[in-house]
Amino acid sequence: MLTDARGFSGFAVRDVDTARSFYRDVLGLEVGDPGMGLLSLRLPQGPEVLVYPKPDHVAATYTILNFSVGDIDATVSALAEHGVTFVHYEGFEQDDLGIARGDGEHGPDIAWFTDPSGNILSVLAE
Repeated sequence: MLTDARGFSGFAVRDVDTARSFYRDVLGLEVGDPGMGLLSLRLPQGPEVLVYPKPDHVAATYTILNFSVGDIDATVSALAEHGVTFVHYEGFEQDDLGIARGDGEHGPDIAWFTDPSGNILSVLAE
């Protein structure tokens, strides 16, 4: 039934204006305004992601959006220069940049951070 459907994902934020600034100015994404108080994140090589306001938003305890990148060290360093703080989790060995180094068999190199609403995002090595 859905073989011709176009899929996309979405998530909530506490404040759309703050989210717009973060995703556009800090992460460098193209941010659209589809109307009705929503945002659309136009990912360079993927579908759009819908962002919607939810004043009583409570962030999930899992990663809601992953960004696959060619050079994770350069990306993490650039994001840190733009004020992004990387999360360190117990149980994961992470280097000084905040990157948990995978070995291919147990996953890729990955680093986690949050948006202003506390949503967990990651960058991971392709």
